[in-house]
Amino acid sequence: MRTLFRTALALTLAAGLSAADKPRISILATGGTIAGSAASATTTVGYKAGALGIESLLQAVPALKDVAQVSGEQIFKISSSDMTTAHWLKLAKRVNEVLAKPEVDGVVITHGTDTLEETAYFLDLVVHSDKPVVLVGSMRPATALSADGPMNLFDGVRLAGSPEAKGKGVLVLLNDTIHSAREVTKTNTMLPDTFKAPELGALGYMTQDRAHFYRASTRRHTKASEFDVDQLQTLPKVDIVYSYASADGVAVDAFTAAGSQGLIYAGTGDGSVPEAVKPSLLSARKKGVAVVRSSRTGNGHTNELEDDVKDGFATSDSLNPQKARVLLMLALTKTRDPREIQKFFEVY
Repeated sequence: MRTLFRTALALTLAAGLSAADKPRISILATGGTIAGSAASATTTVGYKAGALGIESLLQAVPALKDVAQVSGEQIFKISSSDMTTAHWLKLAKRVNEVLAKPEVDGVVITHGTDTLEETAYFLDLVVHSDKPVVLVGSMRPATALSADGPMNLFDGVRLAGSPEAKGKGVLVLLNDTIHSAREVTKTNTMLPDTFKAPELGALGYMTQDRAHFYRASTRRHTKASEFDVDQLQTLPKVDIVYSYASADGVAVDAFTAAGSQGLIYAGTGDGSVPEAVKPSLLSARKKGVAVVRSSRTGNGHTNELEDDVKDGFATSDSLNPQKARVLLMLALTKTRDPREIQKFFEVY
């Protein structure tokens, strides 16, 4: 009965809103599975990501007009596995331009799920507005029998238009669940509830009537961030070295020779560095390459050790390797000092 009441209330409120009362949301489309097309309605793998344009996405969710004044813009039409730092810079600059318009209340970005968490965290660090920015995607293509994209897009627009979402940093919304860009990660190759925040948990949920927040990220983001991409044409090259039993320094040496300006070491356990790898990391440091120890475990805090200070390494706090890479790229636009880099990991 309570659910029915909330449903009726939400529909009544939406129907009662005049155009002037509805939030004004700009949807920026980048492609991905949410815009994917397959040969049949039962095909959920082997589809073409990013095949459909923004107009097709909007037409698939006519109920959007009931909850917001929506405009759409196609930024890219790619699989998110092909997302590059050049794409990030273009997208971030456009988001900042759109949010600077007084007639825009929030932004929704449609994105493939493969690298969604990285794009979200990058935007969390460089978008200079407290207006809501929400990334949505899907695990099934738009042509699938049970496509999850339309509902995710609908909820994303509702979330971006919610006063409760203001100032919360960049948000990720899939499967009715609201996540912080810093903490969320893709945890499953195929299930619709793949996005989770291990240990720290979701920020809240979207229900039929509104967004419900239960906590917020305490780390610096968006409007409080010191990172600025407006004048950047490129980002420093940063690579990830994955550790495993019998690992050696070959990958470190290769990345260093290829011009890496920073390395994230995704170590075992608490970011452990084997004796066979450490000489290569120390050699990289002598050549001016920034080194940040992280962990391949996916959970927990990578602790700073006495040797890290001596060796000139930084540690990733609780960021997973792919997000540590995002922060290190931006940190390198400010400093090469490992102690100053460490401070960035402690506050972002």
